[in-house]
Amino acid sequence: MITLTERAAIEIRHIMEAQGKTDAMLRVFVAGGGCSGLQYGMAIDDIVDEGDQVFDSHGVKIVVDPLSLGYITGSEVDFVEGSQGGGFKIDNPNAVASCGCGQSSDEGCGCGSCGCH
Repeated sequence: MITLTERAAIEIRHIMEAQGKTDAMLRVFVAGGGCSGLQYGMAIDDIVDEGDQVFDSHGVKIVVDPLSLGYITGSEVDFVEGSQGGGFKIDNPNAVASCGCGQSSDEGCGCGSCGCH
């Protein structure tokens, strides 16, 4: 299961409204890369593929493919404000170390900078 904080749900609903996709879902996924492990991704999507799991958190539907689900089960998506503006952060209890910008590694970052944009 993947959850959103209330703040993240509000921000995601604002994005969906701005794009005119109020019936869409948030797709959360992992891809290879990052410091030395996984990189998280999120996208607004209106298609549920075969095998996808759908969760509801604070009124936002979250879609996760089966491969990604194995890596991010139990994760929480939050929206945080920083000195350079706001952004989404995924808190993954399965990651041993985190680069703090949507990337994780079981061996630690060891890269000095994740190249966050």
